[in-house]
Amino acid sequence: MGEKTKEKATTTEQDSWRLRNEAEEAAKARERVIVRTSVIGILVNLVLSAGKAAVGLLSGSIAIVLDAVNNLTDALSSVITILGAKIASRPPDKSHPLGYRRVEYIATMVIAVIILYAGVTALVESVKKIFEPQEPDYSVLTLVLVGIAVVTKIVLGTYVKKTGKRVRADALVASGTDALMDAIISAATLVAAVIFLLTGISLEAFLGAVISLIIIKSGFGMLMDTMSDILGKRPDPELSKNIRATVRQVPDVLGAYDLLIHNYGPDYSLGSIHIEVPETMTAHRIDELTRQIQKEVYEKCGFLLTTVGIYSRNVGGGRAAQMRTELSRIALAHDYVQQVHGVFIDFEDRRITFDMVVGFDAPDRQAVHRHVWREIAARYPDFDVFVTLDSDTAD
Repeated sequence: MGEKTKEKATTTEQDSWRLRNEAEEAAKARERVIVRTSVIGILVNLVLSAGKAAVGLLSGSIAIVLDAVNNLTDALSSVITILGAKIASRPPDKSHPLGYRRVEYIATMVIAVIILYAGVTALVESVKKIFEPQEPDYSVLTLVLVGIAVVTKIVLGTYVKKTGKRVRADALVASGTDALMDAIISAATLVAAVIFLLTGISLEAFLGAVISLIIIKSGFGMLMDTMSDILGKRPDPELSKNIRATVRQVPDVLGAYDLLIHNYGPDYSLGSIHIEVPETMTAHRIDELTRQIQKEVYEKCGFLLTTVGIYSRNVGGGRAAQMRTELSRIALAHDYVQQVHGVFIDFEDRRITFDMVVGFDAPDRQAVHRHVWREIAARYPDFDVFVTLDSDTAD
């Protein structure tokens, strides 16, 4: 091995070690932020819950009591968020080589179920109060405490949600959103109290029912969002575009396609991509190129490409370039065909190969694939035509 080759190998190993170390440090820092923010949420919600419960029981306000219960579930949600973050931070092992970060999704689902249970229970109690009403007894202290709760929840919700977005923690974002919703609910309770004091009309039970429905809606939405993450929802369009743009800017890359992003937990995804390179490129140069792509994508996008596949493109112009243009024209003339890539014409073995992206809005994607294949096979009868049906997996 020559000195230059040794130097390149050493540099590659150092870069790999540095990237892994940076990823581990970032994960630890993220865990600390989640735990700290959740602890703040627990303390604030416990204080609010105790205060509202006392005021609600003394005043006979079912809405305030339900609001106190909701604060208690918020505190429990923060506890589960901490437990989820702790388990998710465990290092990979033989049983789970990609780690435990998806546990955060499970924690979020548990939080959603708790919120749903609290909402259903509160709805039942509110309906009972509608048929068996109790007149509340508000005081100035009650109204002041509810007002303080509104302001506190707005501050807490904004802080938690902003922090969750910054560290890409879905559980924190959900908790912050829920806290802001609590502020609206508490404000509605305050309005109901004022209406009662001015008119003598009690809207407590009805307001409690509305609060319950809002809680149920929040829990159901959180559950659906988390299930979507677990099933594998479409990746963030901005991330997809940035990754492709970064790859295309690397010298000798003629095109970037088939980006796949696999989510293994909040803020932890792995991906693969295909690049198009000249057919004359050596294996050694391809190896250098793929490593360079992985490094630049991680440094510029904070994303790890585990695999870089290769498409070979015919060099020069002539008939190959004409056929490439004609193939694309024929395919893209069909409805629902979004892209053609990876075109290669093997004149020696008389073979045409390419990939074709057909949109999910097509009534029958396989039918579109067959129609395109038949038309191209008829256009070039002296070639064997192989068309791979691709999916629109990322923007």
